[in-house]
Amino acid sequence: MKNSFQDLKLEELFVKRDDLRKKYFDLRFQMVVGHVENPLEKRNLRRQIARVETLISQAERKSAGAAQA
Repeated sequence: MKNSFQDLKLEELFVKRDDLRKKYFDLRFQMVVGHVENPLEKRNLRRQIARVETLISQAERKSAGAAQA
């Protein structure tokens, strides 16, 4: 699961990030209501969002570096 985002394009990473953020928001709401089967899913979603954010920033730096050269 850790490296499953490596092969995505930049536009796909943006879509994936938005999807993960929506899932995270929904899970937070469910935790407040009290209907969560797997409480560790919140941590896993946070980490996946961080991985996607890292890949986005790396891709943006790479494209900015290529534009300057």
